[in-house]
Amino acid sequence: MGHGASHKALIWKVFGILSVITIVEVVLGIIKPEFLFKTQFLGTSILNSLFIILTIVKAYYIVYYFMHLDDEKKNFKYSIVLPLVILIPYLATLLIIEGGYVHDTLAPYLNWAY
Repeated sequence: MGHGASHKALIWKVFGILSVITIVEVVLGIIKPEFLFKTQFLGTSILNSLFIILTIVKAYYIVYYFMHLDDEKKNFKYSIVLPLVILIPYLATLLIIEGGYVHDTLAPYLNWAY
C-alpha cells in the first residue's frame, strides 16, 4: 500500500471519528438525558461539560490531521496544541462562572422563560 492509499485511509478514519463525535453531540442535544442535564458538576451540567470536552476533541483532530501537525516536529506541535488545551478550558470555565453570576444577579428582575 503506497503513501497515497494510506493517507486516504487516514482521512477516512478521521472523518469517521469526527462523524461519530458529531452524531453523539446531536443525539445528546436532542434527547437531553435528565441525569446529565440536571446534575451539576463544576458549576454547570454534566451535559454541558461533555459538549465542551467533545468539541475540544474534535478541534484536536481537525488541527492535528487536517492542518498537518502530525508531520511537524514535537516542539512545534506542543507550541500549537498546549496553549489551546490550556486556554479553551480556562475560557469555558470563565464563561460558566460569569454566566452563573449574571443569571443569579439578574434573575429577580428578568423573566427567564425561553
